[in-house]
Formats: sequence, structure tokens, C-alpha cells
Amino acid sequence: MISFFRRYVLHNFGLKVISLLLATGLWLAVSSDQEPAEVALHAPIEFQHVPSSLEISSVAIPEAQIRVRGPEQMLNQLRSGDVRAEIELGDAQPGDRTFDLTAQQIRHPREVSVVQVVPAQVHLSFDTRTTREIEIHPRVVGNFVAGEQITQVLVEPERITISGPKHHVEMVEAATTDPVDASGTRTRATFVTSSYVADPLVQVVNPTPVRVTVVVEKTGSGR
Repeated sequence: MISFFRRYVLHNFGLKVISLLLATGLWLAVSSDQEPAEVALHAPIEFQHVPSSLEISSVAIPEAQIRVRGPEQMLNQLRSGDVRAEIELGDAQPGDRTFDLTAQQIRHPREVSVVQVVPAQVHLSFDTRTTREIEIHPRVVGNFVAGEQITQVLVEPERITISGPKHHVEMVEAATTDPVDASGTRTRATFVTSSYVADPLVQVVNPTPVRVTVVVEKTGSGR
């Protein structure tokens, strides 16, 4: 028995103690990293397979707050895009529709689980996508020499094409240029600016710079 003890226990006893301490420390380190934790993340809602003829006409689309649970080390390593909400729109039609936003709509790493999703539902409005041409109305400001006034304002191009939800596009009467300050113009001056559509859901198709030409002449009383 003593021989067995000396041979298998006391032999390289110091190395065995060191190995035991290292193994214990490694286990404690791994064990502490695996302690479950929770974190709340903000993520945009991604819309999958939107029909090409359809537009989302909701002005405000909320972000999702997603609370996930998992190993603390894993949560600390989460990057933007690792957790996201997805809503399938392949069968969407014009009109209003409510979508449930549950853990099934959340894409996340396998090591974590979804605890809560806020909001639990998303209400969206849909409309047919349409395009049309509208006029560009120039906006000219400035101070001019006494006895002179603007007699003509030319715009190039005169019209632009807009696109968006049908109801919103039909409500747009015209685009407006950014303010053009023509102060000091004596005869004619051309300014390069941009056009602006107030409705945030309506976009300009192939936006290009707008040239505004201002013609100033003497008034009859100043001659």
C-alpha cells in the first residue's frame, strides 16, 4: 500500500498539484464566462420580399427593441446585425395590415435566446407604387437696385419625375428649388441649385442639378 502511494501519489507530486490548480482555474474562468446574462438591443426591422409594385406608405416605422439572453461573453461579442427583426411581405397588398413581431421573426446566433420583443406588433400601410411628372417652381430671393426688378425666371429642367406611394404622389402639386439669392443681379444671372419635394415618402427619380436663370430689367418709372 505504501509502495502504491509513493508510486502513484507522491511521484511528481508538485507537477500534479500545479496541474490541478491550472485545471481548477481554467474551469472557474470558463464557468464564469458561461453565466447567463441579458441585454437589450435596438435593431431596424427588415422587410423581406417586398412586391416590386408596392410601397410602404407608413411615415413612421419603429425600431425593434430585442432583449436576448445567453452567455455573458457571447453577449459582449454581439455586433450590429447579429440580431435583427424580419417581416415577410411577399403576400402584402395595398391597404393596412398588422404584423405580429415575435421571437420567430428574430434572427440571432444559436447561443442566445430571445426573451422579449418590443413592439409586439407592427402596423403598416401599403399603396401601389406610381410615378408622374411635376413642375419645378423656382424660389428666388434677394435685394435689387432701386428701379430694377425681376421680369423673368427660367428653370431648366422645367419638370422632374417623382415616384412613391400612389396617394402621396398624387398629392404633390410641384417641386420647389432651394432658395436662390439673386441679390446684385443687374441683367441676367444663372444659378445652379436643387429641387425639393416636401413629402418624405416621395422621391425624385434621377435627380439632377437645376439651373435657375433670373432676368432683371429697369422698371418703367426708373427710365
